[in-house]
Amino acid sequence: MSDRLQRALGRIPLHLVLLLIVLIWLVPSFGLLVSSFRPAEAISSSGWWTVFDPPTEFTLDLYEEALTAQNMGRSFINSLFITIPATIIPIMAAAFAAYAFAWLEFPGRNILFTLVVGLLVVPLQLTFIPILQLYNRVGMTGTFVGLWLAHAAYGMPFAVYLLRNSVGGLPRDLFESAYLDGASSFDIFYRIVLPLVVPAIASLVIFQFLWVWNDLLVALIFLGGNPSVAPMTVTIANLVNSLGGGWQVLTAAAFISMALPLLVFFSLQRYFVRGILAGSVKG
Repeated sequence: MSDRLQRALGRIPLHLVLLLIVLIWLVPSFGLLVSSFRPAEAISSSGWWTVFDPPTEFTLDLYEEALTAQNMGRSFINSLFITIPATIIPIMAAAFAAYAFAWLEFPGRNILFTLVVGLLVVPLQLTFIPILQLYNRVGMTGTFVGLWLAHAAYGMPFAVYLLRNSVGGLPRDLFESAYLDGASSFDIFYRIVLPLVVPAIASLVIFQFLWVWNDLLVALIFLGGNPSVAPMTVTIANLVNSLGGGWQVLTAAAFISMALPLLVFFSLQRYFVRGILAGSVKG
């Protein structure tokens, strides 16, 4: 028996365990998907697995109700208008900061980097009251700008940490050669650093986009009861009334909300592992 065949057989238990984990992870999502196409009466009276017993009945009523309830279309646009700037702003700022922390010499560089990364352990809940008080004073409560800045600030420490590792792993010879050719720090950043850290930036886009798109807590805190800027998460939460009525609509609303994040993830997933591992090993 060849070594290659032995290694392949030795991986079978690992692959079976991974397959089992994937199935366990997907079963609730699959059940939610099946339930979103069932009539409300069927969801209340039987489990989703009974759909495989004839007669099978599927309907789009829950999707129609979710799309027409409480201005869901406007909420989808609001989510886009919140998520896209709240993803671009921290990543661009973190890219500049990562380059400075990795390759520029200035007093207190290591201490400042440690302080920035240390913000990762600060609970978000500790910041809500002081930031909300500040927003109330300057009139930013319930505005898109307020949500952009809040999400950007909360995502900045992790973005700086990840990009600094990626930028710091680039060969020093690249920078020395560029300086000898007369390139400035901005030229090196735009023409050398950014193209080489695209995988790390893409992985950050996935993290930040998914976090902002799926966020409910930050939006509830800083919206201040302004429904005109409410994202989909807030609107979906409001689909259920105070007595718990209308809960079945959440099955369809959840998949409407998941559609765009899934598209973003699968579009950038080839960069995901490369970006996470960037800078972890120096060659």
